[in-house]
Amino acid sequence: MATGAGRQVAAQHSHSLEGWYAHIPGIKVVAPATPADARGLLQAALRDPDPVFVFEHSALYGMDGEVDEGAAPDEIGRALVRRPGDAVSLITYGGCVGKALQAADQLAADGIAVEVLDLRPLRPLDTPAVLATVAKTHRAVIVDEGWRTCSFAAEVSAQIMEGAFYSLDAPVGRVCSAEVPMPYAKHMEDAALPQVAAIVGAVRETLGSHG
Repeated sequence: MATGAGRQVAAQHSHSLEGWYAHIPGIKVVAPATPADARGLLQAALRDPDPVFVFEHSALYGMDGEVDEGAAPDEIGRALVRRPGDAVSLITYGGCVGKALQAADQLAADGIAVEVLDLRPLRPLDTPAVLATVAKTHRAVIVDEGWRTCSFAAEVSAQIMEGAFYSLDAPVGRVCSAEVPMPYAKHMEDAALPQVAAIVGAVRETLGSHG
């Protein structure tokens, strides 16, 4: 099913509710961020014996990218490091992966090497990959287009606090959508969504924190 905002279809068709489904035991939830992942994760979902929900961010439907048509189906349950780094971990999925990579590019110009982890599956969550990136960088910012309250970012943050607390040099940061129904007007929709500038600001704030 489609998810996410950015196409000016207002509150009825713009929300990111994949975290609701990831709350339910017995189903799997995946969120591709690239054309290759859209193919590989869909194939894996079709072959999986359990129910799998594939959440496609609607703003990514026009994305171009290389796809290996001979590649084997992907593995549900495995996150991917989209960009290596050692200063801060940017943890995200779906439509926010591109924004996280743009933020990492901007920060790299200032010598800040950000690691971008694309979760891909939300259930089962690749918790070892999350804990591994935090153990490497000692700081984390989670980017989630859902609302901050009871968000999927909150679950990832809790996993970090439970499994990597002593690796942290600063509090876990979160960049989420504003706590409002998604506006229709373009400038208001942009203001409500996580944007590159907010991600860059959150990373800088995390680097300025002392655990």
